[in-house]
Amino acid sequence: MTEEKVILVNEKDEQIGLMPKMEAHEKGLLHRAFSVFVFNERNELMIQQRALSKYHSPGLWTNTCCSHQREGESNLDAGKRRLMEEMGFVTPLTEKTSFIYKAPFDNGLTEHELDHIMIGYFNEEPKINKAEVEAWKWMSLESVKKDMKEQPDLYTAWFKIIFDKFYEFINITDKAS
Repeated sequence: MTEEKVILVNEKDEQIGLMPKMEAHEKGLLHRAFSVFVFNERNELMIQQRALSKYHSPGLWTNTCCSHQREGESNLDAGKRRLMEEMGFVTPLTEKTSFIYKAPFDNGLTEHELDHIMIGYFNEEPKINKAEVEAWKWMSLESVKKDMKEQPDLYTAWFKIIFDKFYEFINITDKAS
C-alpha cells in the first residue's frame, strides 16, 4: 500500500505540491487539512477519542473527525469520506472557516495545517472504525469548554485551538445558520 500524500499549500490555500503524509509531518510543511464538527438536535457535539494506535495524539479527545484532502477532492467531499471511514456515517456538511496552525509533538512530528472547519448534523449512533477511533460521546460545547480548561492534556492541539480562536464558527445555536 502506498503512503497517503498530503496537499502542500501556501498561505492562500493554493496547491504547491504533494508529499507523503509522514514526510510533511516530519518537515513541518504547511498542508491542507479539515476538521468536521457534527451536532445532534440538542446542539451537542459528537467528539471522538483517537485510537491508541495513532502515530500522534493517541487516546486524546477531539472533534468528530479530521484528516487531509486528497488531490482533486473538494473539502466537503473529503469531510464526508472521512466521516464514513472513521465514524461510519455521512451527513451533509457546510464549510464555516479555515485557519493556519502549527503544533509540534513530543515524537518529533509537527502538524502545520491550513485547516478547513466544517459543520454537520446527525442524530444517530455512529459505527466507529476501531482502527481510527477508541470511543465517542455527545457533549455540549459548554461542557467541552469547561473540561478542556480543567483537563487540557486530554484534548488534541487543533481542537483546543479551534475552541480558543474559532469558537464562534462552531457555536451552533440555530440550525438554520
